[in-house]
This record gives sequence, C-alpha cells and structure tokens, in this order.
Amino acid sequence: MPEGDAATAVQVRASAASANPKNQVQSVAKVFAVLKAFGPGATELAIADVAARAGLDRGTAFRLVHTLLDLGYLRSVPGSRRFRLTLRCLELGFAALSAGDLPEHAIPLLREVVPDVADAASLGTLDQGEVIYLARLETGLDRHGMVRRPGTRVGAYATALGQAIMAWLPLGEQIAHLQAVDRVMLSERTLTDLETLLARLQQVRARGYAVSDGENAYGLRTVAAPVLDAAGRPVAGVSLTVAATRQDVDAFAHCAAPVALRIAQELADGLRLSLGAIGLPPQARGRA
Repeated sequence: MPEGDAATAVQVRASAASANPKNQVQSVAKVFAVLKAFGPGATELAIADVAARAGLDRGTAFRLVHTLLDLGYLRSVPGSRRFRLTLRCLELGFAALSAGDLPEHAIPLLREVVPDVADAASLGTLDQGEVIYLARLETGLDRHGMVRRPGTRVGAYATALGQAIMAWLPLGEQIAHLQAVDRVMLSERTLTDLETLLARLQQVRARGYAVSDGENAYGLRTVAAPVLDAAGRPVAGVSLTVAATRQDVDAFAHCAAPVALRIAQELADGLRLSLGAIGLPPQARGRA
C-alpha cells in the first residue's frame, strides 16, 4: 500500500473507532451532557431545564443530577429547585491545564502524525516577519538539511507556516511583516514580490490553509493551518511536511490538510476554553 494511502487508512480507522456507537458508553455521554448544560447565562438550572438542554427525558435528568449531587459536582441552590456546578468541576479542567503552555499541549498532537501522515510536524508563531518554531517532531529529513529546532527563525514569507498565520491578519499587518525581512530566493519557487505574496495570502485565507511545494527548501512539501484565538486572531500555526519523493503535492494536501486543521482547531479550543491559562510561552508572547 502506498504511504499516502496508509496514512489515510490510519486516520479513517481512528475516526471510525471513535464514531462507532458500540465503542461509546451512553450513560457516560449523558453525564457529560448534564454537566455541559450549565454555562454562561445558564449557571442555575432546574431539572426540566437540564433535560431540555442536555436532550434527555426528565426522569434520566433527575437521576443524573442527583448522582452528580452525591458526587459533589452539583449543588442545590438554597430556596429553589435549581442546581449549579460546584468548584470541584475545576479538577477536570486543571488536569489538562497542568500540561503547561501551548507548545507542551501541541507536542502530543504532533507526535501522533509523525511518521504516518508527515515526516515532520511543527508549531510556530510570528515575530517581525519571521516564524519562530516552538515545537517540532520529525523523522528522516536530515538529508534535506532541515534544522527546525525550537527557537529557529525563518522568514515567514517563504514558509507555509508563516503564510498560514499572516493570512488571518489585517492587510496592514501583513505588509508590515512582509517588509520586515529581506525576501530572498530560497529556491526557484520562492515568492518574493510583495503584491504576489499578498495575493497568495488571500488564497490561503479563502482555502483555510497554506500549501508550499519546495518554496522554502528543495524537495519538501508542507501544509499549514492557523491557530486562532477566541477573537479569530492568529496566535500560532501548525504545519506538516513530507519529502517530495513520498507524495505528490495534491495527494499530500488532500491527506494532511484535514489533519493540520484538526490539530490547529484542538489547540484553538484549548486557548478558548482555558480562558488564558493556556498560551504561548513567555518569550514568544505578543509576537503574532
């Protein structure tokens, strides 16, 4: 089986396993539906409210609410028949938050796709026209002379990772980043003209991800997706790279783009749900 087909098969099997109802414990799903029924504007709910918001019948909602009361995750509101979440629910979130900053949360996700989907997977951010690599997992790219250790800086104009981040910035900021560095030819495919690059960023924004075919280094193909904060501003980007001998660019983009977008979205969800507890490491903040 070709490597691209094998990588796709891995993703399909994983998705099928997670989506198969036979692999799900419905009572657990219902418990989390009850917990997620509470939220902004719905901090105190009656049984009927919980049932409606969780998609449950009232009898099931009643039993689950009282189970969660006994376990300490819900509390009765004095003088009413309403309930609210307790601070004990924070234990569930802090277990994830304790993993640290964005790169530390990204590393396990990047590790999952190397080498099945890509030869390398990276997380980076933007600083004055350059991409700063924050995390990197790779195998087998030594022969290409690609060194992208955390802290490595590369001109954003010539990288899919940089283009994926810049495409979600306002036009003025795009121009500022593109003019902040000398735009030199890194290969015969490198784009250096300002107007051409701005047009490329429009294409990236419309498509939802960036694709590079040997523009940054000969023999390498990359797809990249932005990590957006709650306001839709790019904080970082995720990229996946393969050697050109492994897959043609269209096949790789078809296979890898959904994976890059999924990882980027999972990290974006972490940024949003953590309310600022997860973010860039201190030395990289405020750069994108």
